[in-house]
Amino acid sequence: MINRRRAMAVAFAGLPAAWLIGSSAARADQAFQRFIPFLIDVEGWQGKKPEGFAMETSGTNMITATREYQRGPAHLQVQVMTGAAAQGALAATRAGINIETSDGRMNTSTIDGMQVTRSYTTKDQSGAILVALGTSGLFSVSFKGLGYDDALALAKKFDWKAIQAAAQAK
Repeated sequence: MINRRRAMAVAFAGLPAAWLIGSSAARADQAFQRFIPFLIDVEGWQGKKPEGFAMETSGTNMITATREYQRGPAHLQVQVMTGAAAQGALAATRAGINIETSDGRMNTSTIDGMQVTRSYTTKDQSGAILVALGTSGLFSVSFKGLGYDDALALAKKFDWKAIQAAAQAK
């Protein structure tokens, strides 16, 4: 899985720390806080503490809230993302890509009224589920060590409609 914290650290290494961190009072009011309640405990899984990140620059913004889970050798990472990064990640969903090979598959469909793209690699039982929350919002579930349908069942434990409403609220 992608180490999102490391990727963000590299991407923003040149910015002054005060821009990214701010005071403790500012951190308490960060925009990502509205997504933390949706990163629920999942029965049978050990969840780490949710984390978030918010950045605003002229012309663009990005908000993410992430939580990682583990059950034995299986791993799960859920993330709510809004802004330009979410728009880019939603390209496959908007394109309606459907691919199937002996090594894995990727397909886009409507599930519970929402556009969802699922990818899966058979060899290591890994993949991702991307749920479009609108034009610039995304709920994603990355996983390893799970079956294709098991991962979707876990993703459905999260309230996609409520997350969508929170993502669309300003």
